[in-house]
Amino acid sequence: MARFVLLLVLLSVAASNAAATTVKEVARIRGQGQYILRAAGLVVGLNGTGDSGKELAVARPLAEVLKNSGIALGSPLELQNGKSVALVIVTCTIPEGGARADDKFDVQVSAALGASSLKGGQLYLTPMRGPYATSDLYAVAQGTIDIEDAEEPRTGRVRGGARITKDILNQPITDTFDVIIEPSFSGWAASSQIAIAINARAQPQGPRVAIAVDDRTIRVSIPESDRQDRAGFLADVMSADVNTTLLDLPAQVICNQKTGSIIVTGDVQISPVAITHKDLNVTTTIPPPVPSPQNPLVERDQWMALKTEGKPSEVAKLSDLIKAFKQLDIPVEEQIGILQMLHKTGKLQAKLIVD
Repeated sequence: MARFVLLLVLLSVAASNAAATTVKEVARIRGQGQYILRAAGLVVGLNGTGDSGKELAVARPLAEVLKNSGIALGSPLELQNGKSVALVIVTCTIPEGGARADDKFDVQVSAALGASSLKGGQLYLTPMRGPYATSDLYAVAQGTIDIEDAEEPRTGRVRGGARITKDILNQPITDTFDVIIEPSFSGWAASSQIAIAINARAQPQGPRVAIAVDDRTIRVSIPESDRQDRAGFLADVMSADVNTTLLDLPAQVICNQKTGSIIVTGDVQISPVAITHKDLNVTTTIPPPVPSPQNPLVERDQWMALKTEGKPSEVAKLSDLIKAFKQLDIPVEEQIGILQMLHKTGKLQAKLIVD
């Protein structure tokens, strides 16, 4: 069974200084989000791992490419014996803030038909448009395919493969705009505290400029005196200091099945529970028993006592369970399964997110 590397990140929010952040790290301005470019293209130069030349969906565009290069074919069927070309779907994510002409971004390339591998291939010049059928042409992509996962050779990435040919601009910011909190930080306490932080930074002496509308939205009005310097006002809004300890955020366990990572935020706890899963047995004992000659504590193979790191009256910590996983070499996909069962039974005292 394939093994994954466990990435455990413990982000402490106990100290207010360590928990300080800014609005731009927990929220964004409405209309300033990411933008997707897409296209269908051809990957050439494959070593017999491409689509069959009998696929007209590949033969026709390849014949057109050759024709535009001065090599006219009598029929696309002349390409039926080739397997060096693959039809692919190409996508590019433009980050928040948009893009300007001549900027370069990575593109993701995925086989569309029967190609078994894109390794060693080159993405041929591919015009890229916005996400809708009527979208304009914004970029041209080309370059060497980098296979990021050897187990998935039908997908890859071209580093800096998309060159922007037309500016991609966000919606203009009017006198009143909304600041949208990222989902992992959302909540009524969060929106209230972020609004307070914006007011303290952008308008410390005057009337408040930010009001919490709901658990994810803060409405901000630019004072008339600041409308000549919108950039400066927006900089104050997005750089306002936010103390995350005041946001009343739940502890979270975020699992990514593809990368095999588990990220733990806050001090996640587990209620008393016994777990048996294949080669793993885990239990929490609260408080732990006091050993005696008549009733000693006995260590057994494949048994991991889940103890607390603090006072005996505390519940067990998720970090102890993770240590048990690592010591017994439990694959990450099985770790995630156990965490899902703990969450379903109410024993995992945290919000579980599985990507």
